[in-house]
Amino acid sequence: MIVEIVSPEALLFKGEATALTVPGAKGTFQLLENHAPIISILNAGEVVWVTADKKTHTQPIKGGTLEFKDNKAIILAD
Repeated sequence: MIVEIVSPEALLFKGEATALTVPGAKGTFQLLENHAPIISILNAGEVVWVTADKKTHTQPIKGGTLEFKDNKAIILAD
């Protein structure tokens, strides 16, 4: 899947991932490829994604929104 993490200042990450974990408003949840479309508010916490080479990456956020559709996740982070 494609993951984009965008803040008001910059594009923080854009690339392929096999798994994505986000701090949802009602708790942390994970997205894998072919997940059903979803829109969610995000709380402060860490966005975690795993790349095809099995490396784990993290990005702290203060909150934001997530849209996942057609194997593309867009996170608008505060």
